Amino acid sequence: MRHLINILDFSTEELQELIDTANDIIANPAKYSQVCRGKKLATLFFEPSTRTRLSFEAAMYELGGNVIGFSAAASSSAAKGESVADTAKTISCYADIIAMRHPKEGAPLVAANAASIPVINAGDGGHNHPTQTLADLLTIYREKGRFDHLTVGLCGDLKFGRTVHSLINALSRYEGLKFVLISPEELKLPSYVKKDALKQKGIPYVQTTDLESAMPELDILYMTRVQRERFFNEEDYLRLKDSYILTPEKLQNAKKDLSILHPLPRVNEISVAIDDDPRACYFKQVLYGKYMRMALIMKLLKEAGKL
Repeated sequence: MRHLINILDFSTEELQELIDTANDIIANPAKYSQVCRGKKLATLFFEPSTRTRLSFEAAMYELGGNVIGFSAAASSSAAKGESVADTAKTISCYADIIAMRHPKEGAPLVAANAASIPVINAGDGGHNHPTQTLADLLTIYREKGRFDHLTVGLCGDLKFGRTVHSLINALSRYEGLKFVLISPEELKLPSYVKKDALKQKGIPYVQTTDLESAMPELDILYMTRVQRERFFNEEDYLRLKDSYILTPEKLQNAKKDLSILHPLPRVNEISVAIDDDPRACYFKQVLYGKYMRMALIMKLLKEAGKL
């Protein structure tokens, strides 16, 4: 059974296949409106979500399928102590494919090992968020037309930011990339991500605490929020939460064709004054996420022999 737990589960060729399918969906939506008729997606969200859960649901409905599931652990039998594995086995009796978000790293992998239907990791703790990366990749591709020879700035919470970890892993397979890692000292990119994705492949990167000095060289700026839910100490969160706030003034030395991405939700790290800047791509990203999830659902159902 094929699953998507880590973005590296898919080859670059498969990622391009998903991008091509998503672009075709954008151009020809009616062609796909009944592809998943009679199929059910189960959304198992043990952690709050707006974009990811609703985009999965919208994706399945726009493919002609149906959706079952829950949006909080308290409304499932997890509140009674049921294991992730048992939940996955149970849902396999009701649905054709699962999208799971869980606060514990590795939980979707446990579900995949137990389920008899495809499982999609919709975010596991501070570890991975591969379907957000699919949204990111389609955004970059439609804005830049390529993944190679780009300078990518990642700013904010690089320690707990699962979207950052997944995006670095995905982009590390393309040529000519350079990463600029912008964060407070306390929220630097974990050493295991630097080792596995960057150092072993000889990909150049710099670490800095200064966003403005890095701005002129960036082709892509990927902003992230400081995540309150990942902190054990409220004082640390309050001290770090406003480390970076992107304003029009800070874009004065940026490239005219800079692409500004953000996985959302935004708190205050991007001024609303930037929303109308043509370089702001974060709401396009939201829409592109739906199309990539449509392409992904079709791919996994086909490989499972369900389409």
